[in-house]
Amino acid sequence: MSHRRNSRRRPTLPAGTSRQLRAALAEDRWTHDATTRALLQRRVRARAHVIVQDNGTLSGIRVAQEIGRIAGLRVTARSRDGARVRRGTVVLELEGDLRRILAVERTLLNFLMHLSGVATETARAVRAGRAVRPGFQVRATRKTLPGLRDLEKAAVVHGGGETHRRDLSDALLIKGNHLAVLPVSEAVRRSLASASRRPVQVEVRTLVQARDALGAGARRLLIDNRSPSAARRLVRAIRRLPGGPQTDLEVSGGIDVTNIAAYARTGADAASLGSLTHSAPALPVHLVVVSHRGTG
Repeated sequence: MSHRRNSRRRPTLPAGTSRQLRAALAEDRWTHDATTRALLQRRVRARAHVIVQDNGTLSGIRVAQEIGRIAGLRVTARSRDGARVRRGTVVLELEGDLRRILAVERTLLNFLMHLSGVATETARAVRAGRAVRPGFQVRATRKTLPGLRDLEKAAVVHGGGETHRRDLSDALLIKGNHLAVLPVSEAVRRSLASASRRPVQVEVRTLVQARDALGAGARRLLIDNRSPSAARRLVRAIRRLPGGPQTDLEVSGGIDVTNIAAYARTGADAASLGSLTHSAPALPVHLVVVSHRGTG
């Protein structure tokens, strides 16, 4: 279940992550830990384990290693991002000055718990969807916590999901508010003309909208805010339209791990879930000091 990683093969963190982690540490004023300063006046050499307290899927191991590096600690990964782990698994080992370990503990665990929670929720959704429809894709959305998008998107990948659109610049998604001012066919034509190889997806709620979008050249449709039964009827009807069998059909709106199987049964190719990032419960993780030398 566990896997020791070679530090020379660590994946690259998203640009700016180190600066972001330093800001998170500064937010907690890690260099001004009043309790530890009062109790430990001198360096205490210590070793600590980070242990998961429930079954889940990991993400944030590389982030934790970077926090340790910033603090001058030695951090050894016992498991990798994307690994499925059981309760009681030691996933990290920290070595160094106990005062520094305690100072960064909360920030390190916050990132690891949240990102592993995202990965765990994604893995649950993927398993539920693919149990019904093999190959069914689970996609993230832009409903991420401000400042954490790249890390949360990476966590979705660690859980077996797809990142989908990272931001507003890398794909065109024609939504209902766009269609409030432009007809579907005209919106699709304008988007395809300016897309420059970027994907163009159209949000549809009716068969008429789907027909108009396909007629204008769209090949990616997003069926939004429909019940599983209504989405299933619409998917079947779209598949019968010219170009329908080759169209990527995605469902979204109110989908989570409790109902994704029903949406997978609609015949759609994928589902996008904002809940993966904005509502994933944290995977409980704690840090335990296992040895030390000195009394401070």
